Amino acid sequence: MSTVKIFSDSTSDLPQGWKDTFNIGIVPLYVVFEEGTYKDGEDITPEEVYRRVAASGVLPKTAAPSPADFIAAFHPVISRGDDIVYISLSSSLSSTYQNALLAAGEFPEGRVQVIDSQTLCGGIALLVMKAVRAAEKGYSAIEIAAMLKQSRNLVETEFVVDTLDYLYMGGRCSGMQNFIGSLLKIRPVLRLVDGSIVPTSKIRGKKEKAVEQMLQNALVNVDRMDKELLIVVHTLAEEDARYLETAIREKTQVNEIAILNAGCVIGSHCGPHTVGLMYMLQD
Repeated sequence: MSTVKIFSDSTSDLPQGWKDTFNIGIVPLYVVFEEGTYKDGEDITPEEVYRRVAASGVLPKTAAPSPADFIAAFHPVISRGDDIVYISLSSSLSSTYQNALLAAGEFPEGRVQVIDSQTLCGGIALLVMKAVRAAEKGYSAIEIAAMLKQSRNLVETEFVVDTLDYLYMGGRCSGMQNFIGSLLKIRPVLRLVDGSIVPTSKIRGKKEKAVEQMLQNALVNVDRMDKELLIVVHTLAEEDARYLETAIREKTQVNEIAILNAGCVIGSHCGPHTVGLMYMLQD
């Protein structure tokens, strides 16, 4: 029976320890400034992205890996006789999923299973770890893919941004929304719904109020929450992340809470001082 190797892309923001311990493959997206193109998580840091944006007032563009990038990553694994399950960034947010599908078509049918996570960042990481555990138990790539297509509908992803500037510069909110939001100090709580980002709450005042609202949104689901793993993700917002970790430990019986640092692509769209909360509901 073939071994199954789990792949994702750099927007999963998996810590290096997980990638090493569980032999998870990562295909990086690209961050594109006028003067050069960089691989997310390899050639540039989030801090460098924020510094450049602050200096220029211009966001970098982000780009999906090409089908050739995926073929290059998948080929050695398929050549040694193993199968692949690749879990992508939401297809509503990027062409990454479609490019991975094109690459999968270059290999024998069924050898590369491509799953649209319909989420991002820590939401993808939850699915990756679920897939890793299934692969360790000997499930086939086809069985893991079928499981993930059901599990992705159970992933809850919310986050709070510190400023609307990055969403505005990235075309995800209008100039008027940005102006009014900044004037009134509105902090939106954003959620992934069917793979797309939508506001669930608009909190006026300090960011801490929005973070607290996000926490309360999660605690509503505490009886249905999968207690295996919960993920807190942040971009230079470690204090907020630690607060969420402590509050969740006090109010739930979650086995593991992981704090992840969001990478360059995620940070390019949401900006610094963003914090998010991702968990799965039980079937």
